[in-house]
Amino acid sequence: MKFLKYQGTGNDFVIVNGEIENIDIDDSVQIERYCHRKFGVGADGFIIISNHPSLDFEMKYFNADGKIGSMCGNGGRCAVAFAYLNGFFQGSECSFLAYDGLHHAKINPENYNVELSMSDVKAYEIGNLMAIMDTGSPHYVTMVEDLDDIDVVEAGRAIRYSSRFASKGINVNFVETQEQHLAVATYERGVEDETLSCGTGVTASALSYHLLRSGEKVGDHTIPIQTKGGQLSVKFTYDGKDFTNIWLSGPTENVFAGEW
Repeated sequence: MKFLKYQGTGNDFVIVNGEIENIDIDDSVQIERYCHRKFGVGADGFIIISNHPSLDFEMKYFNADGKIGSMCGNGGRCAVAFAYLNGFFQGSECSFLAYDGLHHAKINPENYNVELSMSDVKAYEIGNLMAIMDTGSPHYVTMVEDLDDIDVVEAGRAIRYSSRFASKGINVNFVETQEQHLAVATYERGVEDETLSCGTGVTASALSYHLLRSGEKVGDHTIPIQTKGGQLSVKFTYDGKDFTNIWLSGPTENVFAGEW
């Protein structure tokens, strides 16, 4: 199996061309092994890119535990870079199918920065300095005063395995408001650990911040995000109730090519 290793702000993925490689998508043990950092390549997720009858390509995403995953924002951005490099589309724009439906993307061929459209968000729950919403994957977002005071794994695991979320799991994001941007740390289900970045988590964090701290201003907004793996930005339109026209933007990098 030939593969490329990609990273997007520290979120890393093993990506393969499904038109060339014959991958048993039901073999979760093998997929988990690809992602294992001691006995495999090492990755937060495994991605298969294949042809689609009416779109540029289809993306199948698997969590590091080998099980089929929901939408992964950084994985989607890396998938676009992989698809461009492997000739699934030409030019700077594409459309593809993922777990949560249709996505559009724009790539800068000079630096492989990818801007990815995300699903609209029309339902969410708001509490005391916290919000719950689905941005392609389910997320719990909580505002904190100082990220350095948070044990992301311990605190994230406590919420993820709480009685409400234990059966299906939820991703947990801790958000600190800083002068020029939001700082976000994420505990990811499926990985069951902190990751250096999470695209759907960053998106949920930006929208939650808008609901909880910004005064809910109507219109178009751009929020810069600092994760432990790098910088991203989230653009969106808010009409007083729904979030639409959501775009996640940031760098991607082809780290290396390999053969299993």
